[in-house]
Amino acid sequence: MTQAARTRPAPIPDAANEDAREAGYAHAGTDQGEPARGEPAEAPHYDLIELLFFAYRDFVADPDRILAEYGFGRAHHRVLHFVDRHPGLTIAELLDILRITKQSLNRVLKELIEQGYIAQRTGTSDRRHRLLTCTPEGRALAQRLAGVQGERVRRALAEAGPALRDPASRFLLAMIEPGERAGVSRLIAGGDPARGDPAPEATP
Repeated sequence: MTQAARTRPAPIPDAANEDAREAGYAHAGTDQGEPARGEPAEAPHYDLIELLFFAYRDFVADPDRILAEYGFGRAHHRVLHFVDRHPGLTIAELLDILRITKQSLNRVLKELIEQGYIAQRTGTSDRRHRLLTCTPEGRALAQRLAGVQGERVRRALAEAGPALRDPASRFLLAMIEPGERAGVSRLIAGGDPARGDPAPEATP
């Protein structure tokens, strides 16, 4: 395990299953965002908090309807998405992206492999690694899911104005922990350029 992996925060429970133990997520300790005792708490930005909630609710509802046709859930979607965007991804790299337990990932991967959506092969330089790729069926499903989410993003940009795309990207990047932003930007930029633009570089 790398030093960066050892210092990363604990995985966050899936919004589709708030029972973290059942979902296979590790439990975090104390909330790092809470103010220290005795310090006045700044009023929460309720408007943005709730807009993020409702935007996410509808953003995932589109692929949820498609996933239901296959008996899959959001965990399957995330695995398909990142394996499709980064063919040859290792299980360790996927765990680092998704922040879920190995047990939870193994269950989802087993289903996707057995049903013919993901294939795995042994690494050439390190035979301990299992490299993941989407099968043609897996890629078709991943692109179908990305298509409905991309259409919602296009509609939102058309309404709000294309000029807001870069500020929106910077805002979402700023929501990520500072130490994670450069890595997230590199990950996004490393995807297939035909399927999306890289995120803006993190500003110091």
